[in-house]
Amino acid sequence: MTGPRGDGGAARERALRLDAARNQERIVAAAAAAFAELGAEVTLEEVARRAGVGVATVYRRFRTRDQLVRAVVTHVLVTGIEPVAAVETDDPWHDLAATVEASVAAVAAHREVVAIAHAVGAIDVELVDRYLQRLDRVLARGRAAGLVRPELEPRDVATAVVMVLATVRRSADGPAGGEWRRYLALLLDGMRPAAVQLPPAPRRPRPRG
Repeated sequence: MTGPRGDGGAARERALRLDAARNQERIVAAAAAAFAELGAEVTLEEVARRAGVGVATVYRRFRTRDQLVRAVVTHVLVTGIEPVAAVETDDPWHDLAATVEASVAAVAAHREVVAIAHAVGAIDVELVDRYLQRLDRVLARGRAAGLVRPELEPRDVATAVVMVLATVRRSADGPAGGEWRRYLALLLDGMRPAAVQLPPAPRRPRPRG
């Protein structure tokens, strides 16, 4: 039989878990903002200060800086891209365009931490697959409606995102100008059905994760 003491212990445990989850969310959000503002020079001490927690708390949640970088990149995917990719309207083309635009905007706003993650190998296979699966669902709806090239693959769209990112300029306030939207529109137009079929995509070996 569970007495009041047992119930109180369970309540305290739930409260501790909720507090730990809130701390992790604050830390990741603070790290995302710090990397966007300061670039590669961000320290865990600076992240702790911005998150309003002790540096020991940061080290408990993330034993290394690379783990924190990985968490921030996942945060960018979960908060900036996946909510848009999950929306299904009656216009599959609009949904595809919105997903690609959200991808460019999210990565452009956090390009420093994404570059760090790429350099240290913190973008793992599971995260890439997760993104490609979202793209695949959006593409499948477009193909079914006859609005997208039937030969188009998720990796083609991911590559197009990288191409548009190459046109993004930076300012003190983040991504500058609207030039990238012009090139995004150009690339999106190339995704529509056309008389000329794209050559087959090369088969790439799956990276070891």
